[in-house]
Amino acid sequence: MPKIKVLHIIKSLGRGGAEMLLPETLQLHDREKYEFHYIYFLPWKDQMVSRIKEEGGKVTCLEAKDNIQLILQYKKVINYCRENGIDLIHCHLPWAGFVGRFVHKKTGIPVLYTEHNMQERYHIATKTINKFTFNSQNLAIGVSDDVTNSIRKKIHPRIPVETVLNGVNTTSFVRKGNSEIRKEFSIPEDAIVIGNIAVFRFQKRLVEWLQVFEEIQKRNPKVYGIIVGAGPLEDEIKNELKRLKLEKKVFLPGLQTEVRPYFEAMDIFMMSSQFEGLPIALLEAMSMECAVVATDAGGIKEVIRNEKDGLTCPVENWQNLADRCELLINDQHQLERYKSAARKRVVESFSLKKMVQELEEYYAVHTKTIPTKNKSYPLSKV
Repeated sequence: MPKIKVLHIIKSLGRGGAEMLLPETLQLHDREKYEFHYIYFLPWKDQMVSRIKEEGGKVTCLEAKDNIQLILQYKKVINYCRENGIDLIHCHLPWAGFVGRFVHKKTGIPVLYTEHNMQERYHIATKTINKFTFNSQNLAIGVSDDVTNSIRKKIHPRIPVETVLNGVNTTSFVRKGNSEIRKEFSIPEDAIVIGNIAVFRFQKRLVEWLQVFEEIQKRNPKVYGIIVGAGPLEDEIKNELKRLKLEKKVFLPGLQTEVRPYFEAMDIFMMSSQFEGLPIALLEAMSMECAVVATDAGGIKEVIRNEKDGLTCPVENWQNLADRCELLINDQHQLERYKSAARKRVVESFSLKKMVQELEEYYAVHTKTIPTKNKSYPLSKV
């Protein structure tokens, strides 16, 4: 029986949450039944490319310098589908979604779309195009109930919208007691390390994160910080680090493809986000037995049940993160309890295996009847 050929379309393959899921899910998919292809558009954001190829995925970059050029690549995507016999397209995030919807309209190839963010947080132009084109696909998937409800409330789609919760590979993300990162930054063995792994965007509020950390370390001098990542607000974050005179207490190792050693160094994973979908880094941190202290932004509150799986505070009261962290810093028993609780929570409710099984069920439903023209659609008619 021939394999079902699935094409993932995504704007970049950098180290964002949606991007990181692609090689992780590829490891667990049924490779006897499915063959996976990937198209992305920003060649300078390619950190996941090698990992996808190592897992047997077929990756192509259709270079685009801006979003308009990205959409105009839809003809090349149609040609790719024709040449490779693509049966199903799975798009991630709005601009890739727009491309997939053009392809669907021209060819009839089934298109699934995963939304990773709340509609309210997009630029007005993105929201408008999203709403206008949304029904030109077969199924929309929200990564959390908050995201799914946002789609239903703001777009009122006629197509089905379902929730498939993000997951983490709990077999791969396991704490092994490796202290190489602590040694690299000369962090004492008895220090408490508070960390975050994020794209340096405004939603993550990493300037505020540093301000919270400053308050924490005033009370607890043996606390250190690590923020892994990069992004458009990097200069602003580095300037705040200098202003607060935290250069010797908080380390910024930059963008890292392999993040597990950094989770190993962390005791507490602190998130000060203003809004979220369902952050992959949070699930990874929990799987690596980091105690979680976070705002209750978006899907975070679907993962962290306050005072059971971790400690949360309202988004607008982000300053209270300092007090939450201090509770754990001053009570080793509580710290260890929340580390264990975090791991237990993801294993039971947010495993990647469960997520992949649900996706494959949707793939099967939408490829039961595939028009013959999908595999031979002439580009000259586009």
